[in-house]
Amino acid sequence: MVVIAIPTASAPTINRIRLAAIVANVPVKVLPSTTQLLHDNVGIRDLRDVNITDVLGRNQLDTDVEAIASYLTGRKVLVTGAGGSIGSELCRQIHRFEPAELMMLDRDESALHAVQLSIHGRALLDSDEVILCDIRDEPTVKRIFATRRPDVVFHAAALKHLPMLEQYPAEAVKTNVIGTGTLLEAADLVGVERFVNISTDKAANPCSVLGYSKRIAERMTAEQAREADGTYLSVRFGNVLGSRGSVLASFARQIAEGGPITVTDPEVTRYFMTIEEACQLVIQAAAIGAPGEALVLDMGEPVRIVDVAHQLIEQAGTPVPIEFTGLRDGEKLHEELFGDDEPQDIRPRHPLVSHVSVPPVTEAEVSALPQVGRPEEVRDALAALCKTSGDAEVSVDHPADELVETDRR
Repeated sequence: MVVIAIPTASAPTINRIRLAAIVANVPVKVLPSTTQLLHDNVGIRDLRDVNITDVLGRNQLDTDVEAIASYLTGRKVLVTGAGGSIGSELCRQIHRFEPAELMMLDRDESALHAVQLSIHGRALLDSDEVILCDIRDEPTVKRIFATRRPDVVFHAAALKHLPMLEQYPAEAVKTNVIGTGTLLEAADLVGVERFVNISTDKAANPCSVLGYSKRIAERMTAEQAREADGTYLSVRFGNVLGSRGSVLASFARQIAEGGPITVTDPEVTRYFMTIEEACQLVIQAAAIGAPGEALVLDMGEPVRIVDVAHQLIEQAGTPVPIEFTGLRDGEKLHEELFGDDEPQDIRPRHPLVSHVSVPPVTEAEVSALPQVGRPEEVRDALAALCKTSGDAEVSVDHPADELVETDRR
């Protein structure tokens, strides 16, 4: 047996060893990640087989723990969408930095139960760390902020399923746009020091309702950055492995049912990152970002979805057919991390985090978006607002001698 006892081993390293072991007919096990080794009770039983997450993700992270601790330790931190895939992992990682108070806000009570259980090993849902609230409810959101007065906010609440939002674009307006605006205003009213809007690669050159709504949310955050005293910024990344509704979960279910595995197009590619990696970089990025900018996480090389399907079939050891269904409305063949009008990939402070400026959008422009009406009308209004450049871009001030331009990966 071969044991990969390198907790920070990169995806290419693991894959190279895995392929060599297949040729040699030797089983391979991997050691848990560095984060698990440092914070969890890890035993010999935790040695496990190589999985698709190891092959696609598991980048080595150079985390500046001191910088993170300085803005989280002893501070009151609120996470919206705390029961979701990204939100719950953010809560688990933030909890390790011993904030004075961790407030987990979600509209799903079962999701709040799950995240509280994962952090404490028990979940009675009777403490004030769990907050049941919909970010569409403006009076309640503002009351919570006025009462609890968070210092740091991670905004992960959003509607995210692209095909669903193509059918119901007004719901994207209500949650991803208006809900974000409510949080930004509430944060400013109570003097939040740092507000982190969780965005997506679909906001770069958007062509879907999801992309439009998240791009507008980035621009709203940039607008708030011009007026507020605190640091308001966005963090943009692509698909996370193992999240709810992710392609891995869908493929695993299809394989278990005997297939076929459905892939939209044989050439379609996506960026992938593990939830753990994404959240570590989100927390890191929040420590180094300037007001109004979007920080773009390095997702490595894009991966062909059909290759992911083949690897899962290989691991399952069961022959399952693959069926190509065609791209759906709003889907791209290849996702992008940067828009055509955004600067080159510049990483002044962290090798895995790029900085781009974001043009602001006015409150009047956002208020003019329809929240009811025919789907095509709402969709067109979102697209039109994304095309406007704003009054001016927020300047991003980084020391000139720190600027390092790197090739886009």
